[in-house]
Amino acid sequence: MSDVISYDERKDLPDSVFGLPERREYPMPDAAHVRAAEAYFRYCPEDLKPRLAKAILERAAQYGVNIESPTILSYAKS
Repeated sequence: MSDVISYDERKDLPDSVFGLPERREYPMPDAAHVRAAEAYFRYCPEDLKPRLAKAILERAAQYGVNIESPTILSYAKS
């Protein structure tokens, strides 16, 4: 999978690969997209940041991505 997901590819992704599954936002089907979710974390609504941070860390662990962002690590502890 490339680092860009087409509309059709995104539509076919299971909810479980999204950082915010109920909104189908922040897809993380691979390591490149985990890094993208980390980069776009700042755009997440404040009240959803703790859940997204935890989802990013879970997916990062699956793909061997090292998350060093103090912001994400801080929100994950919330």
